[in-house]
Amino acid sequence: MTRSLFAEHVLLPNGWARDVLLEWDAGGTLQVVQPGAQPAADVERAAGPVLPGMPNLHSHAFQRAIGGLTEYRGEAQDSFWSWRTLMYRFACAIAPDQLEAIATGLYVEMLEAGYTSVCEFHYLHHDAAGRPYADDGTLSYCLLRAAERAGIGFTLLPVLYQTAGFGGTAPRAEQRRFVRSTESMLRLLERLRPVCEAQGARLGLAPHSLRAVPPDSLREALAGLDALDATAPIHIHIAEQTGEVDDCVAWSGQRPVEWLLDHAPVDRRWCLVHATHMTSDESRRAAGSGAVAGLCPTTEANLGDGIFDVPAWRAAGGRWGVGSDSHACVNAAEELMMLEYTQRLHARQRNVIAGEAQRWVATAMTLESVAGGAQASGRPVAGLAGGQCADLVVLDGAHPLLAGLPSPDAMLATHVFASHRHSAIHSVWVGGRRQVKDGRHALHEAGAREAAEARRALIRALD
Repeated sequence: MTRSLFAEHVLLPNGWARDVLLEWDAGGTLQVVQPGAQPAADVERAAGPVLPGMPNLHSHAFQRAIGGLTEYRGEAQDSFWSWRTLMYRFACAIAPDQLEAIATGLYVEMLEAGYTSVCEFHYLHHDAAGRPYADDGTLSYCLLRAAERAGIGFTLLPVLYQTAGFGGTAPRAEQRRFVRSTESMLRLLERLRPVCEAQGARLGLAPHSLRAVPPDSLREALAGLDALDATAPIHIHIAEQTGEVDDCVAWSGQRPVEWLLDHAPVDRRWCLVHATHMTSDESRRAAGSGAVAGLCPTTEANLGDGIFDVPAWRAAGGRWGVGSDSHACVNAAEELMMLEYTQRLHARQRNVIAGEAQRWVATAMTLESVAGGAQASGRPVAGLAGGQCADLVVLDGAHPLLAGLPSPDAMLATHVFASHRHSAIHSVWVGGRRQVKDGRHALHEAGAREAAEARRALIRALD
């Protein structure tokens, strides 16, 4: 059985089209994308412009629980490293049911904010004492259930984490829930693969960072992943902090991105998360590899990481997408706005992330981030085209700031730069199923309540 939706304006991979009929099959795959259509009277009509669903390419779900709790000065110069102290306390305390509740509430938030899929960079594996659960996949199953209940597309990226620093520094006590051998990671992937396939989720691997995965382990893990699935996505934190860059140089004589490109088979399967601090040569080489830059503008701003050089990356042909990372903010349009604004502040110019093909910044950013996010997720969510998932976001054409605007470009720009960045979202579809209607998810109240209860219990346990 097919489902249909007609819209006056639809953002296709090559730009806006008029009077578009969208049809998808029972599995949620787009079969018809027809501009210039004249639909039958019984076909549902979208409430406003239709956008491709946004993939969220980087998430640590449990970190939603610490939102707002690190916004005080704890050291003379607070940084990522001081922020990490509280994050570790929560990571050491969270129970499986709390993780599932927090993740479910978070994924509902994502859907209401325009994300239709998420890549979960999952590094909580063991119990609070650092012992493996009787079922090693316990915490991964929590996340899979949360995604299924919320109805969001899902890529699970179990994290390989072995050392506390470059050169094989022994892991710290507060990292006990993350650490596992390469062999046990590959066994976990084997266990998770049929579960992910049954749910329609994608499974990949996330070597946490060069400081957390020694070279031999990285090689063994990549070889094992290739034997399991030679197309699986690979995500890695890299060059996020200048301290990390300095430590990598001291260890190897090379900068992190430089070392990775010289010692690993980086290609289109890879997502280089943050990659904030690159030289022009690193940027050129990394872009040329086909890898996606995983940008998390609100988290990078929250942690004081630095500013990614978007113009240099785009000039080299680099692909990029956005993620909400620590979830200091959960809003797809907010990430795009923050990314553009950081570029404006750095360059002291306006409308930086645009080009000859798409001169409207919000339109250009949406198309590029959807394409890059889809590549990073390893799922067919690359926009509104035949063979892709029917993941779409419908804006509210009657919204006070959108109504009467002269073009869909102006409507999208208003959504990104002038609204509350979620108030103009009318509905959200994932795989052809409507998950958000009139701006609300069916689990809006229950998801928020359960997540809040889990957060309060965690805070009480840590006091």
